[in-house]
Parts: sequence; C-alpha cells; structure tokens
Amino acid sequence: MKPDSRVLRSDRLLDQVREVIRYKHYSARTEQAYVYWVRLFVRWHGRGGEMRHPRDMGKTEVKSFLSMLVNQRQVAVSTHNQAMSALLFLYQEVLNMPLPWLDDIQRPIRAPRVPCVLTASEVEALLAELHGELALLARLLYGCGMRLSEGLSLRVCDLDFESLVITVRLAKGGKDRTVMLPRTLAKGLRVQLKVARERWECDRHEGVIGTAAPEGTTTRNAESNQQWAKFWVFPAAGVSIDPGTRVKWRSHMYAERLPRAIKMAAALARINKPVTVHSLRHSFA
Repeated sequence: MKPDSRVLRSDRLLDQVREVIRYKHYSARTEQAYVYWVRLFVRWHGRGGEMRHPRDMGKTEVKSFLSMLVNQRQVAVSTHNQAMSALLFLYQEVLNMPLPWLDDIQRPIRAPRVPCVLTASEVEALLAELHGELALLARLLYGCGMRLSEGLSLRVCDLDFESLVITVRLAKGGKDRTVMLPRTLAKGLRVQLKVARERWECDRHEGVIGTAAPEGTTTRNAESNQQWAKFWVFPAAGVSIDPGTRVKWRSHMYAERLPRAIKMAAALARINKPVTVHSLRHSFA
C-alpha cells in the first residue's frame, strides 16, 4: 500500500517527506535534495505573504516555480529535473494526490555530450601525478571500470585476492556485480588494508559503533557493522556523526577528495581535456 498522509506519523510537511523517503530506502543525498526543493517551493510561493500548504497548490504553482528556476536562476537541466522530481515525489508519494495535469509538464531534455576519453599515455601521465591512497583508488577505478561511489563503498569482504575478483555491492540500479581485480593492484590493496586495519582497531579501542551498513545503521546490525570484514577499504581519516541516528561512526573516504586531486593532476600533466573521475571509467571502456 502506498504510504499517504493518513498513515504518516509526522505532522510537519518536511518531516513527512523525510519519513516517506526513508520508508522507500532512498539515499541520504536524495533526501537532502528533495527536502531542499520542497522547502524552497513553499517559501517561494509564500514570499511577501502567508505561506500555503502544497495541498492547496497545484499545476499553476508548480509550473511557475519551475519556470522561475530556468528564467531567473538559470539552473542546469539536471538541476531542473531534480527539482521537478522532488515536487512530483511530494504530490504523488507524500500527499497522495492525483496529478491529472502531470502530462502538461514536460521535462527538459539534456543535449547528448561526447564523454572525455583519455589515451593510454594521458592516463599514465595523470596517474603519475597522484600519490598515496588517492593514486590507488584512481588506478582501481581505471583498472576495474568502477564508478567513484562504487570504489569508495568497497568493504574488506568484497576483495577476493585468491580468485582476483571484486564484488561491487548495490551498483547502479541496486544490483550487485563482480569485476576482475588487476594483479598489479593486489599488492597496493594489501598495503591499504593494513592502514584500514589500524583505523579499525583504533575504533574498537575507542568504542566507535562501526560503519553504516548498506541498509543503514540499526540495532539489529550494529554488532555486524563492527566486524573487520564489513570495514571500509578506503576509510575516512576521522569519525563523524551519522545524520540519521546521531551516533559516532566512521564513513569511507570523503567523496570530493579524488575529484579535486584528479583536476589538479590533469593540470600538472598538461592534459587539455575536461578530465573528471568518470573519465577513468570511460577510458577503461
């Protein structure tokens, strides 16, 4: 049964949005983005007067808000689509309201772009400018064709050195898959696991709850999250506070570290292409 306002525990609109998002197991980043757009939608229509509940608004208000994003804020196509998805989620999933006017709102179409593909010599020059665990992670993404999020989410139990196989959990579409573990990276990964082991042992000594499981940190799997097999291959240098449970835990490496290092490395290697982390995946393909 689709959750609606009759079964939601929260009274406040934004809390209801969060409740349905978590019920559907959406990511924390999706929750943050959707809450932002719903809040902005309500406040923008309430500027200079009394705020109205989205239940009292509809097609006209949604179209005017999306038009403002394009004409005044000049947002990108992807941002426009994200805002539209957030509002559709609000009306369909949270407020459980029919949208007969949905077909009248057209999504902007992003023009196709040619991906940035590096030559073998350019990849070699780029990787030569990276050092430490960032270099290892970049080589892993290139050698296995993984996405950045997939590389960061690797756990100790996902590495099979005997069979030279890496299991990628919850990849695009929520599916698991396996990729080959390059022999040239096996030694570097074993060294990285020693670094990760030191941080894991430090967490056990200091009583850190562990790491977040793919389903989220819960009482049921809290003990499992403290196992060495479930620890990150690329753990963060410090611990943080889980935004959902407000408990101390250790996340994986900060996601922006490698993209920033890639940009700097591309400049040092004098590669005159719009290089990003995803360029490694395209170059692998």
